[in-house]
Parts: sequence; structure tokens; C-alpha cells
Amino acid sequence: MTSTDVRPELAPGLAFPPGFTFGAATAAYQIEGAVDVDGRGPSIWDTFSHTPGATYLGHTGDVAVEHYTRYPQDVRLMADLGLSAYRFSVAWSRVLPEGAGRVEQRGLDFYRRLVDELLGQGIEPWLTLYHWDLPQALQDAGGWAARDTAARFADYAEVVHGALGDRVRHWSTLNEPMCSALLGHMSGQHAPGQQDPVAAARATHHLLLGHGLATQALRSRGADSLGVTLNFTPMTPATDRPEDVDAARRLDGQQNRMFLVPIATGEYPADVVADLAAAGAPLPVEDGDLAVIAAPLDWLGVNYYFESTVAVGERPAGRPTSFIGAEDVVELEPEGPTTTMGWGISPGAFTRLLLRIASQAPGLPLVITENGSAWPDEVSDDGAVHDPERTDYLLRHLEAVTEAIEGGADVRGYFAWSLLDNYEWARGYAQRFGLVHVDYATQQRTLKDSAHAYAEVLRAHREQG
Repeated sequence: MTSTDVRPELAPGLAFPPGFTFGAATAAYQIEGAVDVDGRGPSIWDTFSHTPGATYLGHTGDVAVEHYTRYPQDVRLMADLGLSAYRFSVAWSRVLPEGAGRVEQRGLDFYRRLVDELLGQGIEPWLTLYHWDLPQALQDAGGWAARDTAARFADYAEVVHGALGDRVRHWSTLNEPMCSALLGHMSGQHAPGQQDPVAAARATHHLLLGHGLATQALRSRGADSLGVTLNFTPMTPATDRPEDVDAARRLDGQQNRMFLVPIATGEYPADVVADLAAAGAPLPVEDGDLAVIAAPLDWLGVNYYFESTVAVGERPAGRPTSFIGAEDVVELEPEGPTTTMGWGISPGAFTRLLLRIASQAPGLPLVITENGSAWPDEVSDDGAVHDPERTDYLLRHLEAVTEAIEGGADVRGYFAWSLLDNYEWARGYAQRFGLVHVDYATQQRTLKDSAHAYAEVLRAHREQG
């Protein structure tokens, strides 16, 4: 492919192929609010966020950033930035309040209005069916630890496609099943807040099975741009000691390979299967499951934020591991600057990761579905939001994508996380990832300097493409 160069005064290393998709991403529970409006049922995140001690200062997504009513303004912001695409998720319990059965048309109507608004501004909708907010009614019936939830997810996919399939081309089944399975069921950091390795292993498999069943259902309805979004964290051993090398292998297995490999090849990695079985938490695979999980895809969504250095050691008290059978593994504090999330900044690891994924899933185009950073942003006296750290992070990671493309990775798009400051799950409103600053008291939106820099990248790409 012939590449086009971005204006050198902004970022001298940036070059992207013609037709490259540039967008921004959000998730329903983090932005919509209106949790009891128009028939929406409760989700596990409603329950979890209202559990004392579960989230920062007890913050919830009840109001979030009022996107449910302010979406026309937010879509205009996207248009002002020059975004060609917007990645959003549908709230399952807004469409099926009990998770199955009765369809709430008022919920579907909201997404119809959103999609129409996007298309009217020339912005391509990229729809994610599941971004962690399982209907509480399904959790009460066993949640992702129950096999039936995978079948209910496929039914839900059909309902949403029936309403939006004539206008939405790009569909992702799951966002970051690793977080749903392991942060939700092993460490308890996320909803539903369990610490049960057996449930974590069962949730892992049933999420992947649900992905496969939903992919089949969408394909049968004529969908032709199907993907799944996985979050990847490169795991580096702290030393070359065999025990540290094996610790990195174990965490890489559950963070990365346990989700990518069965989707790409139809088999779980043998070492991961053995690790989980040895921990007394085997994957509940039944005949035919792996063929379903490996249903053909059109693209793979890649979420990347940081890399991790790991070693065998004693875990700090009160910090349960997110990985099954890894109570003896610690993740070391990063060297150098960190974001307010405590994450290191490693654009070089991003390039290496993309090349690795391309080799592990050959022939499958990649789309960067999330990449971003949190900083302590404030509106300055001049009315602007100056965020040089985020701007630097953004441009350096775009350069990392360019380097991966030059190295042979077939990367087709990039979605910045996130469009708006929002509810950052268990971290509440203390972490700001947005290109757009939100005053949570007034809901006023202000474009940050990073948003203007991103818009300039997009403008230069259009002009020279």
C-alpha cells in the first residue's frame, strides 16, 4: 500500500495507508447515564457500583455524562474533530431488560437515533454488542459462569441486528472478555465482583462460546464486517531466571493467548489448559465448542495501553491476582513516567505486539479499537484544556502503529480511547481518558489540546490521501 505522510511539524513519523479508519471509542455504561429511563433493566454494573466499597468513593454510572440525552451534541463534536468512525456499545439491558424475552423498543429507538445522527454527519458506526454490562437478571441465573448465557447472547445479537443491521456494517461481539472473565470473577475488581477461579474459567469459555454463537448468528443475517475486541498486555519477565520466565509465560497465557489463540486456530494453548487444570479450574469445553469459537472473522480489534514486567514473589496484602493459579506472581511497578492509572508508557511494545498478533493470526486484519491514557486534566484560565502528556502519548502510539504497518502488520484503523471523559468503572470519575473534557457538575464539553492534535492528524491524512 502507498502511505501518506502527516504534516511533519505535528508528527514526523506518521504515515497511514489510504482508506485508514480514524475514530474514537466509548462504552454504554460509562457515558449514557439514564439507567432507569425508557424501560432499561439493571445490569451487573448497576449492582456492583452500588455495592459499598466496590468503586472509588462509591461512584456509579447513574448519570455518567448524560450521553443518552446529549448524543446529538456529542456526535457534532465527532464531526468537528473529523472522525470517520465512532465505536460505541449497546447496553444489553436497555434492549432486553431481563436479558432475554421481552424486547424494549424504546431502548432500540435510542440506538436507531444515534446511528441516524452518526450517518447524517458522515460518521461510520462501529457497534460493540457487549462491553461488560450483563443484565442483572442473567447474572441471577448464573451469569457468564453458566453456559446458557452464551446462547442468550446470540439471541440478543439477533435482536440488535434486526433493528440496526440495515445501517450498521461493522459489528464486534465482545469487548475485552479477559476483563469480564478474570477481573470480574477472579480478582473481583469488576462486576460481578467474584473471587472464584472455577467461575473465572467457566466465564472465560462461555464468553468465547457466546462470541462464536453470536458471530454465527450475525453472519447468517448477512453481516459482512464482523470482529471481536481483545485487550493485550505484553508480559516481560523481570529477570532471565527460569521462575520469572515461567511467570511471564503463565500471565501471557491468560491475558493474551487464552483469548486470541482459540479464536484464530480453534484450540486453546496446551500450556494454558494445563495451568488451569492444575489450579483446579479447568475450561468447561464440550464437543464442537472450539469450532464455534473459531467462526471466521473479518477483523480483530486490538486494545493496548501498557506492557507489564512480572516476577515470582509475594503479592501485597489485599491485592488478589487476576490470574488463575498465579498467586505467586507479582507485576512490578513500571520504570519511568506513568499515567494517573499507574500505567507505564511503552509505544515500542505496541509495535512489537502488533507484529506478534499479525504472526499469530495471519490473514486477519487488525483494527486498534482502544488506545489512550489518563491524566489530571483541568480547564485552564484561558478556557482550554492543555494536556501535553496525552498529546505526546497519542502521537507516539500512532507512530508505533505506523512502524507496525511498515513491518508488515495489516492494521486498518485506529480508535482513540476515549472520546469523552467518563465513568472509569471501579475507578469512578477520578480518571480522565477523554479527548474531550467533561465538567461532571455541568456536563460542559471542552475539546482538549490532544483532540485538536488528533484532528490535525486526520485532516492531514485526508488532504494527502
